[in-house]
Formats: sequence, structure tokens, C-alpha cells
Amino acid sequence: MKVLVSDKIADSAAQALKDMGHAVTIKTGMTPEELIEFIPPFEAIIVRSATKVRKNVMDAAPNLKLVVRGGVGLDNVDLDYAKEKGITVNNTPTAASLSVAELTIGHMLSLSRYIALADSTMKDGKWNKKQYKGHELSNKTLGIIGCGRIGKETARIGINGFKMNVIGFDPYVKECNDPCIEMMDIDKIFEKADYISMHLPLTDDTKHMISVDEFKKMKDSAYFVSCARGGVVDEKALTNALKNKDIAGAALDVFEKEPNERCELFDQDNFEATPHIGAQTFEGQSRVGDEIIKILKEYI
Repeated sequence: MKVLVSDKIADSAAQALKDMGHAVTIKTGMTPEELIEFIPPFEAIIVRSATKVRKNVMDAAPNLKLVVRGGVGLDNVDLDYAKEKGITVNNTPTAASLSVAELTIGHMLSLSRYIALADSTMKDGKWNKKQYKGHELSNKTLGIIGCGRIGKETARIGINGFKMNVIGFDPYVKECNDPCIEMMDIDKIFEKADYISMHLPLTDDTKHMISVDEFKKMKDSAYFVSCARGGVVDEKALTNALKNKDIAGAALDVFEKEPNERCELFDQDNFEATPHIGAQTFEGQSRVGDEIIKILKEYI
């Protein structure tokens, strides 16, 4: 097949695809307009999160048969239109679960112990030891919103590593097959959880799912973390919640606009940010590459 790799994948995966006999072209960083001009000859495209495969891209690709998303979510692919066109769409849902879960826990630790803030102020020559009295994760209640693979992996680390009590809510499943997660109504999550972690895809139903009212329902001592998808959280509402001390702190790895623009949210001392690096580990990327190869083999 003629395969276009439009977002970065592991070098070993790209080489393996070539060794399988595919004609692989790697061209990353294209604008939407450039992609539309470049894609017509290709039968398959491999993307991560940067490339958007919308209706206009598919219409410009008469030979396209397969879209492979190296990652969990598929919100950057127009699934309904792909089905209409007979284009197969696959992702790699398990490959980066551990990477994202570990980053989620890392943000919880950093918020609880002021790690990022202490690092920043120390580099400014300050010694704010007394100001940074934090909290332990151990024996706290972790609320998971979205109990799929990543949510379950985050719960596992919380339970095994920190003896956390895990409660969960998922709008798509009434019962979780993980007996360690006690499922309950989302308002109960807000009421009980010391840490709240988002693990839902971005859909019409989940856009701004966490906004003004939801932050007000949380404990003022709660920490909120989202390594899910930008847009699930209302960033303006989060800014106000942090300013008003409705919650103790928050961290985002994903944003409504990426790359994001600096805004008032970044002026809050109780906010931490990372640039959508949840899946960005060498181990995770290697597993993504392995799953991409498997998908191509099975498709052929």
C-alpha cells in the first residue's frame, strides 16, 4: 500500500512498515491545505493527534482505504463520513494507557506537594519552605470520570501505589467490570473525591462537561486533573474556579486549542500545564508503533 505518515511515529515502526513492502512516505507538520494537496495518491494514512482527517481530506483522497490513529481518541477523524466512504478507521487504544495514567498520577503528586511551583520559585531565588505544606495521596479518595482503559490504569496505580479509595462515573457504562472502582452518580464524585481525574473522549455530549456548576460542587480542597481531551473542560470556568478557590488546584495536559495560547489560566499559582505529553514516552510510542504494524498486517 501507499502509506502516508503525517504525524511522528517511532522510527522502528516506520522501518517495519517499509520492510513489509509498503511504500511509506513520512511528511509531518503539514497544514490542512497542504494535506489536501498531498494525500490523493495514498491508500492509507497514519496520524496521531495533530492531523485532522475530516470530510474535506477524505474527499481529496480518492484512493484512501485506511486511517490509523496512533493513540486512544478518534475525535480528529470524521468517523461517520469515513463509514459512508467505506474507509476503515482503527486506533491503538491500549498502547499508551500506562503512559497517560502515570502522567495523571504525576500531576496529582506535583499539585499536592507544590513540586512545579517550588521548582519555579527556587529558580527565582526564593526559599518558600513554610508556604508549601502539602498533602499525601495515600488513603485519599480518587474520583475517575471515564472508566475505560486509561481510567482503570489510573485507578490501579492509585490503589496499589497509594492505597487510594477509588470511585468512578462513566456516562457510557452503568457498571464497571473493575471491582476496585465503586461506580456512582457524578455529583457524588464531586462531593466525595479529593482528586478528580478526567478520562473521557471529546464528543457533543462531553464538550464542556466540566464547567461552572461542576467546579462549585467539588470540595474546595479537591485537585482536578485532565489528561483526556481538550474541550471536555471549560477552561474559562476552570480559571474562575482556581481564582475563587472553589478547588485547591488543577492540571491540564490537553487544551481546547492546541498549540494553546497563553491566557489567564496560566497566571494561577495553583495551576499546572503540560503540552499534551500524556502518550509521549519512549515505551508508549514503541507500543503504538507495534499496534500500527499489527493493524496494517491484519488489514492486508
